[in-house]
Amino acid sequence: MIRIKLNAVGKQFDEKWIFRGINLELINNIHLAVTGYNGSGKSTFLQLLSAYTSPTEGNIEFSINEKLVDPNNWYEYITFGAPYIDLPEDLTLRENVRFFNSFKKIQNSLSVEELSNVCQLNDYIEKQVKYFSSGMKQRLKLALAITADVPVLFLDEPTSNLDSNGVDWYCKMMEQYAKNKLAIICSNNQLEETKSCNMFININNYHH
Repeated sequence: MIRIKLNAVGKQFDEKWIFRGINLELINNIHLAVTGYNGSGKSTFLQLLSAYTSPTEGNIEFSINEKLVDPNNWYEYITFGAPYIDLPEDLTLRENVRFFNSFKKIQNSLSVEELSNVCQLNDYIEKQVKYFSSGMKQRLKLALAITADVPVLFLDEPTSNLDSNGVDWYCKMMEQYAKNKLAIICSNNQLEETKSCNMFININNYHH
């Protein structure tokens, strides 16, 4: 059992509160959609849940099978996919997968060839990522994050840079590889991004 529990959590920058008073409990199989307008604090909220930053007030408990996990070790159990996270551009697709695999294992021990097939990038295995389109890069980022053999998945605006075929592909990936994960998805209210979600919060409701 994986669990993230937020107790009266708030985050402040300078004198401004980004959000306050969030009480929330997240466990296995919950896919949480975090909505709100641009600049509302969605990405900051993700950073808190990934233990990248700490709340200004309140606290967050991370636990596995009722045993608390040190926030400094939380990274071992999560993956993060976002348009602003860069892949090593001088590496090929094959080298990127191997590099990622040195930190996180991939579900079902998928080979590079199998993963490239999952990404629909079979013809680009030996190509450097710097020659990929933005949509191709996003598919690779999402495939690595979603197929990682860890219980928690964080996605920030996952359908950015994807065309309609790419969006369909993303929905199928979530169904096939993330169904049993705890997933937190930040979205600008795009229906496709939150198709897998069974829980919703609007970060604007926590502004003070």
